[in-house]
Amino acid sequence: MTLEGWRTGMNSWQEILRKSITTAEQLKALYPTCDVGGVLGRYPMRINPYYLSLIEEPGDPIWKQAVPDLCELEDDDAPEDPLAEEKSSPVPNITHRYPDRVLFLISSQCAMYCRFCTRKRKVGTTLTITDRTIAEGLDYIRAHREIRDVILSGGDPLLLSDDRLEDIISRVRSIPHVEIIRIGTRVPCVLPQRVTDELCTRLKRYHPLFLSVHFNHPRELTPAAHEALGRLADAGIPLGNQTVLLKGVNDDGPTMKALFQGLLRCRVKPYYLYLADLSQGTRHFRTTMEKGLEIMHMIQGHTSGLAVPHYVVDTVGGGGKVPLGGDNVVCSTEKEFTVVNYKNELYTVPQA
Repeated sequence: MTLEGWRTGMNSWQEILRKSITTAEQLKALYPTCDVGGVLGRYPMRINPYYLSLIEEPGDPIWKQAVPDLCELEDDDAPEDPLAEEKSSPVPNITHRYPDRVLFLISSQCAMYCRFCTRKRKVGTTLTITDRTIAEGLDYIRAHREIRDVILSGGDPLLLSDDRLEDIISRVRSIPHVEIIRIGTRVPCVLPQRVTDELCTRLKRYHPLFLSVHFNHPRELTPAAHEALGRLADAGIPLGNQTVLLKGVNDDGPTMKALFQGLLRCRVKPYYLYLADLSQGTRHFRTTMEKGLEIMHMIQGHTSGLAVPHYVVDTVGGGGKVPLGGDNVVCSTEKEFTVVNYKNELYTVPQA
């Protein structure tokens, strides 16, 4: 499908989304040799026409992020919830791990179901968002005055309607002790048509409001994505990018350098580079910790410091994010490495 082809007859982001590929039969009609086997019985697929148009050939970096792979069924011994989000959840869809901030899940759907997703155990399937869960989450935040920073996530919050999204954001903003609202979204990358002037007009009413976007490869920085990011930046919304280090997608220095420099041209600060989480169904994406350090070494000093993100691991078991490199890494072997988190607790993480 060409970049022009997906536009035919599609006048809104909702219409683009409705035309998404969600079944094995639809995928096979486009790629006859593609066999996703029983993967869709466990993990959903959604590839909207826009993101599909970025695929140049089967197996390329865009394909790997969007199209199911039989490897997803081969690591049943990996944890479903490696970050222990459920253990740190005092009420449904709230994760309160750090002292002054919470993660608040407000959407169960995504514009494209990433094959490496940390929450693939429930996004698009069992994750339930209702008026009641939203109300319970807001009540929890109101009751805990230490919370100054609320991260809205899901699923993808930007898949909500403008009215629904603004209603939730306004209710969070009305809580006196909440200083900062952040939205975690992949929409500017996978469905940039959703970033309308109307959406940006509504979002800028609730500053300080930040967006954490998610681009993994320079080919995702299309003119449409650049335009969407520009709208958000023009609305005064600070933009930071979170990239996941993925085998076969972006695990080399030139690709990462091109991505991070491209993000700066779009007025986005590369914020985090994550070692891929050890979520069930994603092991084939993982690299070693040292691969990321090698890439960081190839970037630092060879480009602007603005283009250099923090390289981190989100520890298995719920210890939070830990910078990789320096004193945080206590020891490392071929099989695993041990890090110390902000509480001086030790966590051991398997290598690829």
